[in-house]
Amino acid sequence: MNQMEQQALELQSKLENKTATIGVVGLGYVGLPLAVEKAKAGFTVIGFDVQKEKVDKVNAGENYIGDVIPADLEQLVKSGQLTATADYSFIKEVDAVAICVPTPLDIYKQPNMDYVKSSAKAIADHLTKGTLIVLESTTYPGTTEELIKPILEAKGFKIGEDVFLAYSPERVDPGNKHFNTKNTPKVVGGVTENCTKIAATMYRTVLDGDVHEVSSPAVAEMEKLLENTFRNINIALANEMAILCNKMGIDVWEVIDAAATKPYGFMPFYPGPGLGGHCIPIDPWYLTWKAREYNYHTKLIEAAGEINDSMPSFVVQRCMEILNEQGKALKGSKVVILGVAYKKDIDDYRESPIIPILKELRNFGVQFEVADTQIDEFKLDNQLIKTIELNEACIANADLIIIATDHSDFDYELINKNAKVILDTRNVKFDFINKRYKL
Repeated sequence: MNQMEQQALELQSKLENKTATIGVVGLGYVGLPLAVEKAKAGFTVIGFDVQKEKVDKVNAGENYIGDVIPADLEQLVKSGQLTATADYSFIKEVDAVAICVPTPLDIYKQPNMDYVKSSAKAIADHLTKGTLIVLESTTYPGTTEELIKPILEAKGFKIGEDVFLAYSPERVDPGNKHFNTKNTPKVVGGVTENCTKIAATMYRTVLDGDVHEVSSPAVAEMEKLLENTFRNINIALANEMAILCNKMGIDVWEVIDAAATKPYGFMPFYPGPGLGGHCIPIDPWYLTWKAREYNYHTKLIEAAGEINDSMPSFVVQRCMEILNEQGKALKGSKVVILGVAYKKDIDDYRESPIIPILKELRNFGVQFEVADTQIDEFKLDNQLIKTIELNEACIANADLIIIATDHSDFDYELINKNAKVILDTRNVKFDFINKRYKL
């Protein structure tokens, strides 16, 4: 047995009997739940993050991610199963490490890979032979082999022999009550067959969901973009239908419900004030950017992005129309917006479409207040805005209530009794009296 086979077998054995130490780089919405699940599975886990605040909170057992059960985190930290650090020299202590750092877009909708590059370099500086590295951050096809592989090789490592490199896209749906990190199936693609096999072993020892092996990191990277581009395009179709139905005086929600009765060939997607979060509004642009390298223009993807990006302006236009019917101008009107989170029952407003709505309303001279049961404060440009608690007076004094995010714990009965007029962008399932306009 040669040295390569020996290292692969040793790592495989450590993962199967859970004596391996696992590292997770990036302790955000993806990284912290993954670190917790790996620790709960019996592994010793070290979390790495450049933000001292996150490191300190983890080490104090303080949870800051909605999909993590606080008691689980507290117990894992107390038992020593999970620790956090900003010192990357501890990479030498791990047998496998997952990279879960942000991959944002710049102002030109091009991927900013700075976090991935800096993480890969920090890992490479302290990496030891026989270690598995898995990138989980959503990115363009080719990232693992074109960006991370050369960084590791520059330190003298041979991929598939000295160290093992793979890509396995994160699948996180904040607020989902049925699917989470533990039970969602995983896709894994390694640079070599051994890389795939070892990475798949790690996930099979941690997760309840199936682990699907593919032939390369590029396949795994592309399938992740297909998932979210599929959703992006279908939501754009629903949004375009909403705009057309509004012009024609047809209830788009009733149309979708009727179409959804077909047991085959149709999957319901719903309109809204725009797209939010760090996945659906962003991921398709990675593909659009990469396609230019092959002299290909992704017309459908870009058209969908334009439709979805236009929805906040459509919401503001609807506000104008509704207030006009009440004999009021948009300028100087008092508006209460329900929700700044990008989806219901979560505390995340990253890329929230409510932000551009608020900016437009502000530019039109609207006096607005924002209520959100999940978020106490948020930033609008450089201004920190505190959310309000809904009460009879603020609702009754508003010229318009906008249901922008349909949190389950909003008091819709209170809103129904006191609102002058409502614009519902989410089709809330409540029997409102005749003063609600839909998107």
